[in-house]
This record gives sequence, structure tokens and C-alpha cells, in this order.
Amino acid sequence: MTTDVAVSDLWPALPLEEWRDTYATLHMWTQMVGKTCLALAPPQNHWWHVTLRVTARGLATGALPYGSRTLDAEFDFVEHELVLRTGEGAVQKIALRPRSVADFYRAYLAALETLGVHVRLWPVPVEVDHTTRFPDDTAHAAYDAEYANRHWRILVQADDVLRRFRAPFLGKCSPVHFFWGSFDLAVTRFSGRRAPERPGADRTTREAYSHEVISAGFWPGSGDVKEAAFYAYAAPEPAGLRDLVPKPSAVYYHPPMGIFILPYAAVRLATSPVDALLAFLQSTYDAAADLAHWDRDALERRDASR
Repeated sequence: MTTDVAVSDLWPALPLEEWRDTYATLHMWTQMVGKTCLALAPPQNHWWHVTLRVTARGLATGALPYGSRTLDAEFDFVEHELVLRTGEGAVQKIALRPRSVADFYRAYLAALETLGVHVRLWPVPVEVDHTTRFPDDTAHAAYDAEYANRHWRILVQADDVLRRFRAPFLGKCSPVHFFWGSFDLAVTRFSGRRAPERPGADRTTREAYSHEVISAGFWPGSGDVKEAAFYAYAAPEPAGLRDLVPKPSAVYYHPPMGIFILPYAAVRLATSPVDALLAFLQSTYDAAADLAHWDRDALERRDASR
């Protein structure tokens, strides 16, 4: 991370009300690309094959196999375009600008067709409070380039800190990756033990939480959390966790969601946003791992020099 850039540029303001409509539209656009990963990528545990990754320009799929060919897609929040590329050198671009989900969906399918990629996508959004099919969605049509770029810049910083936090863990751990269903950047550590069955869980949730986890990440806010925030939780949640007070002082526990919340505003205004975020990640993990009796000696590299 550079030291000659103002903190306000690295950690820009992201008030939810200022870009709520852009967020909702972009959420649907990322789901189209994510569903392409779902259709083409070889399955991995806990749905890791469907996620997007933070890049120097935006969010990308990585290489997706298509028979003997390769496809990738990247949301570029610098030039504001979705770029689709094949291994043969073919490129298609779709401008990111105010346009409906329905219009973007048509443009996306046309770009894939031009590239000779024929894939069946389930055109129904997930993990949102509406079920309007992509080809019928004319309600979501906003795109504010400034706020889309701000969100990506925050993801770049969060990705860096989450990677630092991930580094000393020796056990099974997810990549730092972006879930387009819930629109959040996350990293998840595993104890190695299977978790109890979750009553009423659907197929997605059963796979995601088949084993004990402690997870943390960032998202722009949703539901009762009406602001951008970092979060952390353990599943299953060990007794006594919600009664503890992690660092820094701005952290609070959200009972309905069963997660600790650190408002993004508190991080960006901290003397050292990186230190504040690392304190949150480490203190919530320490508390959850100890209360759940994880084998921390086996799972963690305590001496960073080794």
C-alpha cells in the first residue's frame, strides 16, 4: 500500500443513500457474470468456484474453461466497462453506464454470442428481496461511475488487509473473494471439524456451512445495517461470543444477524485504518476460536518469520 496517497483517497466515503440505486443495479450485473462462473467453472467446496476476485481495475472471474477454450470477464471500474476476453485474443466490451438490468442482460448475452460462448444462465437474482428476472428488470437502471469507483477502491484496501490477516493461518482457509450473491468481500477460516446440520438450510447454505467457520469481510450494507461495514461471525456461534467486546470501540454485535459489525466510517476516520481493521479481525477471531476450542497451536503460525 502506498504511503504518499491521502487516506481519504484510499478509504473514500461510501454513504449508502448516495449510491443505493447504483449498488442495486451493479449487484444484478455482477450476478449475471457470477452465474457464468457457476455454469462453467469446475465445482469447489463451499461455492468457491463461483466467486469474483479483486483486481487492479475492478472485479474479475479469472480464467473459465469452455471446452478447449478459455474465457474471462472483468468489471473495470477505471474505464467503466465490462471486458470479456477469450484465449484466442477476442475481446468484447460493454459500457458501464446508466442502463436497465434488462438492457445490460441483452448486451451481455450478445457479447457472449459474438465470442462463440453459448452458456445457459438462470436469469433469476438470488439473495435479494425481489425475484424479477434479468430480462424483465427495468426498475434497476442507475450507474454512478464515481461511487462504483469508490466501492472498488475500498475493496482494494479491504482485500489487502484481509490477505494480511489470512497469511498466518495454516489450516483450511478460503481465498479472499467476492460473493456476488450477497455482494460482499470475505475470507473464511475453518477449524477442520464438521458443523452440526443447520435446520431448514437450503443446498447453498448447507454446503457453505458444512464445517465450523470463522468468517469476516466487507459489504456496503443491507437489511438492518444501513451503512457500509466490516463484519465478523462464527458458525456455529460458541456460547458467550456475543457478550464479548472486540476492538476497536466502534464495534457492536447485531443480534438478528448474529454478527459483529464495525462501521466502515469508523475505519476510514481512524488514525490508521489498517490497524483498526486488523484489530477488529484479530480480536473477533481470537474470541471465537478460543470459545469454540479450536486447536490454535496446529492451525496458526505464531512466529511470522517461519
